[in-house]
Amino acid sequence: MGIEIPKIVLGVIGPEVVLVVAGIGIMLGEVVVKGEERRHLVWIGIAGVVGALVVGLGLWGKEYVGGFGGLVVVDRFSSFIGIVYLIGSGLTLLISRGYMERRGEEAGEYYMLILFSTVGMLLMSRAVDLIMVFIGLEVLSISIYILCGYFRDRKGIESALKYFLLGAFSSGILLYGIALVYGAVGGTGFKEIGEAVSRGSGGWMLWSGIGLVLVGFGFKAAVVPFHMWVPDVYEGAPAPVTGYMSVGVKAAAFAVLMRVVGEVLFVGGGSSSGSEVWRQLLVVGSVLTMSVGNIGALLQDNIKRMLGYSSIAHAGYILIGVLVGGEIGWSGVMYYLLVYTLMNLGAFGVVVMVGGRGEERVNIGDYAGVGRRYPVLGAVMAVFMFSLAGVPPFSGFVGKFYIFSGAVKAGYVWLAVVGVINSVVSVYYYLRVTVMMYMKEGGAEGVEFDGAVVLAVAVAVIFTVQMGVFPSLYLQLAKNSIKALL
Repeated sequence: MGIEIPKIVLGVIGPEVVLVVAGIGIMLGEVVVKGEERRHLVWIGIAGVVGALVVGLGLWGKEYVGGFGGLVVVDRFSSFIGIVYLIGSGLTLLISRGYMERRGEEAGEYYMLILFSTVGMLLMSRAVDLIMVFIGLEVLSISIYILCGYFRDRKGIESALKYFLLGAFSSGILLYGIALVYGAVGGTGFKEIGEAVSRGSGGWMLWSGIGLVLVGFGFKAAVVPFHMWVPDVYEGAPAPVTGYMSVGVKAAAFAVLMRVVGEVLFVGGGSSSGSEVWRQLLVVGSVLTMSVGNIGALLQDNIKRMLGYSSIAHAGYILIGVLVGGEIGWSGVMYYLLVYTLMNLGAFGVVVMVGGRGEERVNIGDYAGVGRRYPVLGAVMAVFMFSLAGVPPFSGFVGKFYIFSGAVKAGYVWLAVVGVINSVVSVYYYLRVTVMMYMKEGGAEGVEFDGAVVLAVAVAVIFTVQMGVFPSLYLQLAKNSIKALL
């Protein structure tokens, strides 16, 4: 009896193929192009992202089309979150364009690594098998490890080393969990594992394996108590990479977590013998993550560390939506991931412009007088800060309102109250940046405006406002995207 070879359909991973081709094109271009002309290689990457977006939009209408032996699927969920990744990588490339030129560094592999890390994210969101999840995670992680220490300065090397060591440790935990799941179930597909969970079979080995798998995802999503790496890694990595990590890696982790929670553990979408236990764990994780993130951010003077702790807090808000489940909970998560990508990357774009060549100005005190000397830049940063804090009418407010109202409807009123209190606490440290820009005296010298960075920030601020004032279309797209999980 022969072994059946899985049918390979490249159309299922069309956006990934486009990005890989663009990445290879950048590497070949680096061989041909010399000197300062290498700064134009970024446009190959941006063209690749645009091409991948076009292909991804073409897949939007597909409903659960499988490929590669059932390891990956195309559905509206993977298409929507894939668009979030591509928007994030496109904005990161634009921000990196000015950042690299300012530092006098132009190397194609930097842009290539951003594209390849996006490929890993896309594979993770399409995966319906733990083996494919692990492959996508490693493609993503290895690229990010290198990007963190790309410039080989002291802080960068420290950042990369910490992320690599803890990342390798978490990958080992994830892999051991996958092994236990396979031993208990005899397979690694989400459908097989979900059937075992619903039957109540597998015993301690299955539950231990699932627990270890969730620990691995918790590390990538920066969920307490697996958040310890975030402040130091975010501070030491190049600012565009920090912004990219804060949105892309988090979105990829939550995409997988939603599939596991929805298709395996049935939290928010069904019932099983262990679903209530996982609900309680998500409740505790959400409360701790929100609280630790916001308290940590209150104590920071470095704006990258502050935004790092802020990203931990936002992971806690998103966990509420994951817990609530159903249409309102998961669509709220999808909408929130999109708006968080825009407003957080926009904020990091401003950090790049203010920071200077070697990021000499990354303390909050360095923003003194920015709003007076550069009124438009100050106003843009204020929009991002208010949106991150959840102040209306910006998109961050709509995202939080949708998630908190979903928690109330699902009966988690006290959890919504905790979320609102944490959101109020966050206003202090976000407002601190705005106060520094407008109410403190300072020289605000050395701000440089690169066309690509300005374009990225402009796109981010326009949609941050527009998605807050007119959210209906995006909320409807988010609702359509999660029907595959219900």
